[in-house]
Amino acid sequence: MTAQTVRTTPLPRPARPARTARHGFSTQQVHAGADVDPTGHGDRVAPVHVSAGFRFEDASDAAARFSGEDDGFVYSRIANPTTAALERRLAALEGGVEALVVGSGQAAITTALLGLLQSGDHLLASDHLYEGSRGLFAENFARFGIEVDFVHDHADPGAWRRLLRPTTRALFAESLSNPRNEVLDVVAVAGVAHGAGVPLVVDNTLATPYLLRPLEHGADVVVHSASKFLSGHGTALGGVVVVGSGFGWDRLDDAGAPRFPQLAEPSAMLGGRSWTDLHGERAYAQHARHHVAARFGPVLSPFSAFLVQQGVETLSLRMAQHCRSAALLAGWLERHPGVARVDHASLASSPSHLRARRYLPRGSGSVLAVTLRGGAPAARRFIEALQLFSHMTHLGDVRSLVVHPASTTHAHRTEAERERAGVHPGTVRLSVGIEDVEDLQADLRRALVAAELATAHGDSLEGSLEGGAA
Repeated sequence: MTAQTVRTTPLPRPARPARTARHGFSTQQVHAGADVDPTGHGDRVAPVHVSAGFRFEDASDAAARFSGEDDGFVYSRIANPTTAALERRLAALEGGVEALVVGSGQAAITTALLGLLQSGDHLLASDHLYEGSRGLFAENFARFGIEVDFVHDHADPGAWRRLLRPTTRALFAESLSNPRNEVLDVVAVAGVAHGAGVPLVVDNTLATPYLLRPLEHGADVVVHSASKFLSGHGTALGGVVVVGSGFGWDRLDDAGAPRFPQLAEPSAMLGGRSWTDLHGERAYAQHARHHVAARFGPVLSPFSAFLVQQGVETLSLRMAQHCRSAALLAGWLERHPGVARVDHASLASSPSHLRARRYLPRGSGSVLAVTLRGGAPAARRFIEALQLFSHMTHLGDVRSLVVHPASTTHAHRTEAERERAGVHPGTVRLSVGIEDVEDLQADLRRALVAAELATAHGDSLEGSLEGGAA
């Protein structure tokens, strides 16, 4: 590990990530944004900088960093050489101008949206969301005076348009929804957002930049739970906000006032200048870093950043295996007599199949929802009979995972809301790992037999599953 005292002059943090467009994705995931020492003695693996703060060269240097005129390091709550290396790489992989890493995926969503929204503003979000995101919007944001509407038919641009308000300041959706694997029409929803003069924020956790880069299709901001596929091994929590180019953060509303006054109006923090005056297209990213993340404090530890970066270096290899196995298992499960429905965009039966062919040529991800004919009793026996699939609430691990959404992730939603989300008493969510697909199929086959036996004998769901499946 490298402490701050080893290098008294902080590493430069470039305003923009190093672009390696001439290289393929797998090359970028290993090399993009890496610091290159012209002497040839630089680290090939990014070191872990465990210092809380960083020494200033002199008083002028300190003042310049605090004024925002210098991108040098000040304090690890704001930026750190290890986290900065990960930011440059993720910005390059998503095709963004700048990235900000934080302590979790929830922190990434919160930071991204609180950089855009304030009391009295309106957020328009897809109804097909991770439950933590939905709860954040409906409950926590409401306490801040931010109003939220959820679009039930997120595949219909008209449904988004009808819920727009003069106070709408952002649209939010997942590129691949959890757990039904629905594909967002990014171009269409971005068109709705831009027609209203506001940005589209896309949670790209389940797709990753290997399968889809939403910024290339019109999105303005991308967020990830880096704890999932980016890390890939279930060892670290983290989140990232990646900002694209081209959105005018100083644009005006219909009344001629700044749509985002926090970015376009003079700030005491900047000595009377505005974020847009000082940073241009980087205004939102810099405001999110210094005025939101630094104030709320969702810090990503340098060690966690190191672990995520290690995971990113094999992202393409893992995602190819995840997707291949998930598609094979989805097709096999759909044909099984004990299965009522399989939700995975690789299937011709999926409402998202055509969008998947358009947006996801490399694969439709590894998460699928499987609804068993035997309902909740079958779901319980199915889960308990699995041996290779770990029973836990997580996604994107190299290990295959399973959970019963109706009694866990979606337990606090009404029955009507669960139905709308495609979560039924017999639904299980699978996150397919990188094990041999033949072994996973054998594990699932054994579990399906157990589920059928449970249904045949009239077994009932007990405990927490019984309460959640009502």
